[in-house]
Amino acid sequence: MHKRWYDVDPTVSLAVSLIRNTNEQTQVKCADFIINFAQQSEVKLQSNSLTDAFNYILRRWYDKDKRIAEAFDYFENAPLEVQKEISLEVINFLQFSELY
Repeated sequence: MHKRWYDVDPTVSLAVSLIRNTNEQTQVKCADFIINFAQQSEVKLQSNSLTDAFNYILRRWYDKDKRIAEAFDYFENAPLEVQKEISLEVINFLQFSELY
């Protein structure tokens, strides 16, 4: 069975699901966090025009906003340990933001 990149780890999968189910304003805040965290962790984006074209045609849910799409590119290209760190931070942020 082919899994999506974020289904490999349950923590990452949960974080992506929570981001998907929140409002767009909160999604953008999460995107900014993911980009900053990934850049500080020296995650590099791979330029792959074939993949970009393929994903553009498929229109994943996170492709609707350029900033969110960029964040998910960083998220996907990060090593699993960094993905987990990002996921835990995002989960904590989203739990806290739901309280207020």
